[in-house]
Formats: sequence, C-alpha cells, structure tokens
Amino acid sequence: MIESIIWFLIYILIVSGLLYLVFWVITTVAGIPLPAKIIQIVWVIFALIVILLLIRMFLPYLGGHHLLR
Repeated sequence: MIESIIWFLIYILIVSGLLYLVFWVITTVAGIPLPAKIIQIVWVIFALIVILLLIRMFLPYLGGHHLLR
C-alpha cells in the first residue's frame, strides 16, 4: 500500500511538471499568451482527476469499494 502511494505521488509530480513545462513552452518559447483563467481551469481539472484517483485507490481499504463501481 505504501509503495503504491509513493509511486502515485511520483507520477503526480512528473505529470504536473510536464503540464507546467507545456504551459511554459506555450507562453514563453512560442509566445502565445494564454489567459490566466485557462491555466487555472486546467490545473483545477488536473487536481480533480488526482483527487478522484486517490479516492479510487483508498476506497477498497476503507471498506466502501461498492460506491464507485
């Protein structure tokens, strides 16, 4: 369980770093101005997906695995 949590956190760090890198390349290197609201929406969607994955990962250990099937 702990090992899967650590790997999950490593994957989250990698994906968030890549997402930040994409935003940086689009705005700085390509020179395309992205509205701050678009960037916020993408980060909120990313955070919601992470929360959903965390819930699905912990739900079998909490005894409520029938809720999200």
